[in-house]
Amino acid sequence: MHLLVSGGAGFVGSHLVDHLLTAGHQVTVLDNLSTGKAEFLHPKAHFAAGDIREAQVWRSVFNRSTIDAILHFAAQVSVRISVEHPIEDAAINVDGSITMLQAAVEAGVPRCLFASSGGAVYGEQEVLPTTEEAVTEPACPYGIHKLIVERYLSAYGETHGMRWQALRLGNVYGPRQDPYGEAGVVAIFAKAVLEQRRAVINGDGKQSRDFVYVEDVCRAALALLAHPLDGIYNVGTGRETSILDIHRMIGEAAGRAWVPQHGPAKEGEQRHSSVSPARLRHLTGWEPRVSLPEGIRATLAYFQSQAKR
Repeated sequence: MHLLVSGGAGFVGSHLVDHLLTAGHQVTVLDNLSTGKAEFLHPKAHFAAGDIREAQVWRSVFNRSTIDAILHFAAQVSVRISVEHPIEDAAINVDGSITMLQAAVEAGVPRCLFASSGGAVYGEQEVLPTTEEAVTEPACPYGIHKLIVERYLSAYGETHGMRWQALRLGNVYGPRQDPYGEAGVVAIFAKAVLEQRRAVINGDGKQSRDFVYVEDVCRAALALLAHPLDGIYNVGTGRETSILDIHRMIGEAAGRAWVPQHGPAKEGEQRHSSVSPARLRHLTGWEPRVSLPEGIRATLAYFQSQAKR
């Protein structure tokens, strides 16, 4: 298949491109390199530079060749930025996605896989791990906007016959993650421990997340490509890990006994999150393969290799 990966120069998107090419697919990457990096671009992928909010950018890509499916991973990914700049977040994550959908329908693109968010869309839940049947209670613009795009996907499926799947991702981590943002605590802590700096934990550190390794996320996307049933699918481990435990595990992997520095808790931060992958497991047989200690070691090794360059 010829697949278009938006955000294919980003953290998750670039890994996905690698997996798709290895599986024998033809891949076009659309990215404006605002947060993605040229060095992450696979040399065998065709690169189209452009902003997802511009309809002509999409039309140009679709006019160049036939696209069998879009894997829409381009996004503004910071919850904090979405709270501080909700209009900008909506312009990228909602308007950009609708622009993509409309251009795709006009071009006859039959299918879209969308990277949604398990934690932000569900919000605080009493029962964990959360299943896809749970009532969504997003508490931040980022989660609200991801949920809106899911609804648009469903509507475009009903109206135009576009096949669609939304992947509600847990907290993805691994090599190539940005260690300077606020979304990748594993990368942030890994960078800190290698530079022998104290890491800052917001609040008491007992808040928990479902950490899923980036390679497992890519395998989930490929598995869903092989099973074209419309709908929403959680991609996570179903397990919670606290930020304090992440800090401890990174210190152990680096062979350092380090003490965190506690800062003020983030106002409105979600306390706990984990998503059940049972639906995806039932449909495709997918299971997360990479344990958290193994993934943390691989992430540390990546940042060590970058420091030596």
